Amino acid sequence: MLGNRSFRPAFLPGAAALAAIALTLALGNWQTRRAEEKLALGRDLDDAARHAVLALPSVPVDAHGYEFSRVSVRGEYSARHTVLLDNKVLRGVAGYQVLTPLKITGGDMYVLVNRGWVAAGTRRDRLPQIQTPAGTETVEGIAIVPSSHILELGAKTEEGIVWQNLVLARYAKWSGLKLQPVVLQQTNDAADGLLRAWERPDTGADRHRGYAFQWYALATTILISYVALSFKRAA
Repeated sequence: MLGNRSFRPAFLPGAAALAAIALTLALGNWQTRRAEEKLALGRDLDDAARHAVLALPSVPVDAHGYEFSRVSVRGEYSARHTVLLDNKVLRGVAGYQVLTPLKITGGDMYVLVNRGWVAAGTRRDRLPQIQTPAGTETVEGIAIVPSSHILELGAKTEEGIVWQNLVLARYAKWSGLKLQPVVLQQTNDAADGLLRAWERPDTGADRHRGYAFQWYALATTILISYVALSFKRAA
């Protein structure tokens, strides 16, 4: 009892409130996990940065032994196998990330290098001209293991050299090249006109925490509202 009111919950509204609370709590927990995952990736990156630069050989390596490590590799670019990753926005400008395989000196193994960003321009039917260094190059960067599971809304995700997503196995099949299981995000300078401003893997952790707080607040609001509305005047 609360004054002249008594707590008399109804079954259907109670079931609906319980389901809504369970859903919002689950979504809040998911956002919390995403924030923690990104923070863990950031810590891995910082830890790897404290270690020596690894040389990437011309024989297959274990991807996770190189992930987030600083890597150096020598070889020659294969410009004809360049692809452009679409919908990459940098400082509010739409553009592409340029990926070109580098044939590693001493064998027939390649590593795919994400060389940086280029603006798309005003006409989407005209692709930007990409300058690719000729001859043997030394490339330094961060080794990234790309996801093998990408959510795609359509079956057709490549248009010539313009790709919506990068799946390394798909690229290997398309190019016919033997690839290391990592992609190198280039960090050293090169006279190619590309911008290399890589986003840290922990970027957005605070945003996920904010979303989690909103879901938890909504769950609390539903609970309070249900309890308040379940108090009814005594007959």
